[in-house]
Amino acid sequence: MAFELGDNDNGGMNEINLIPLIDIMLVLMIIFLVTATVLNPTVPLDLPKTSAEVNEMPPDVLQISIDADGQIFWDKTPMSLEELETRFVQEAAKGKDPQVHLRADKEGKYDMVAQVLATASGAGLTKIAFVNE
Repeated sequence: MAFELGDNDNGGMNEINLIPLIDIMLVLMIIFLVTATVLNPTVPLDLPKTSAEVNEMPPDVLQISIDADGQIFWDKTPMSLEELETRFVQEAAKGKDPQVHLRADKEGKYDMVAQVLATASGAGLTKIAFVNE
């Protein structure tokens, strides 16, 4: 009882067994991943410890929102561009130099955002930040 590899005794092996090659590749991949994480080429540093804390938000933050229809909101109060300009001038007159956080809907028009920026700049407010997610 002999083991035959082909249809007849003269035929050779027609298939290559890929399982040992896959095993070798997996072992090589694991070795590569382990050595790549161990041999990280960073400079070893002993960083100093400080007592610095995270800065909190300043108390004077003006939350301005512009929805997709171009409506302007001061916190949650809707207002026109003229009313916004008056409020900006009042806030700038206080002398505290508040920050303006501008939240604009991504479907909104750029024209309204530009007008709000120009209004804030004209009132003397220079700290303007765009809020996103």
